[in-house]
Amino acid sequence: MLNGKMNILFTSSGRRLSLLQQFRKVFVQHNLKGRIMTADLKKTAPTAFFSDQHFIVPRVNDPNYITELLRICQKEEIDIIIPLIDTELIVLSENRRVFEEAGVKLLVSSKELNDIACDKTQTYQFFQDSNTPTPKVFSDDEINNKHYQFPLLIKPLDGSSSVGVTKINNEKELLFFKDYIPNAMVQEYVTGTEYTVDVMVDFNGNIRTVVPRLRLETRAGEVSKGVTRKDNDIISAVKQVVKSLPGPVGCITLQCFKKENGEITFIEINPRFGGGIPLSIEAGANFPLWVLQMCSGETFTEEDYNWRENLTMLRYDEAVFTESIQHDH
Repeated sequence: MLNGKMNILFTSSGRRLSLLQQFRKVFVQHNLKGRIMTADLKKTAPTAFFSDQHFIVPRVNDPNYITELLRICQKEEIDIIIPLIDTELIVLSENRRVFEEAGVKLLVSSKELNDIACDKTQTYQFFQDSNTPTPKVFSDDEINNKHYQFPLLIKPLDGSSSVGVTKINNEKELLFFKDYIPNAMVQEYVTGTEYTVDVMVDFNGNIRTVVPRLRLETRAGEVSKGVTRKDNDIISAVKQVVKSLPGPVGCITLQCFKKENGEITFIEINPRFGGGIPLSIEAGANFPLWVLQMCSGETFTEEDYNWRENLTMLRYDEAVFTESIQHDH
């Protein structure tokens, strides 16, 4: 049973407008009272113009960040915080108790899971330990002794949005990019079809649904064209991974490749709403409703695969025009 009134605060809301609007739709459909608020470093965050109220907050790594969030939560009677970027997941997971004592639910997985997801070497180690296929990462020794074959892939250990992810075709490129990319990690280059998979998990680790989305095109690391696929091999492989994760909560987004031989190999874990989630929601996987249900105390007793297959999302830019912002000259 849904609580009749819910105040939600999306942090680092940026341009995540379609997600906000999909939550708002659920409010209207279920006749829920409450407000949808946003917090961001910038007053120019596009979401600021569509939320009921927008708060300017310090940077996530600022020592006052948590204090300021708590102040907003108490003043505005926030029920749920939904963070939208990776960098604040660890900070919030470390401060879960403070928020819970203030009566605020965090849609955030355990600190352990956020640590694993945030550092690519820990992600690799987790996949190794749980016997999950993943591209091989080469140690410095293996590289020095040339125990590899081209092409390779180099990426920053703690990167996001595909920044610095580079395909390496020869020795010369390897030498250059290994120094050029900060905290570089060298791994096997995998080909196949790339999928992003959205999973909904309640506070007790029960899975509600798994939605594989085939990535047709990406822009700045975020999917710009995608299509939903009911691929049972991927769905069951993803369920295995999620069940072995420590303390997953809310939307968990996984990235994997389906190789030509059918093997599913995992490359990334993002324990938050990914950029392409609007496609899964539009297809009928009602993530906003499920979030509100679990925050009203419900647990998921059965899985739901009633979402539509082959729904394609083609994204384009829209703009907000306003004269209400005072810019500092």
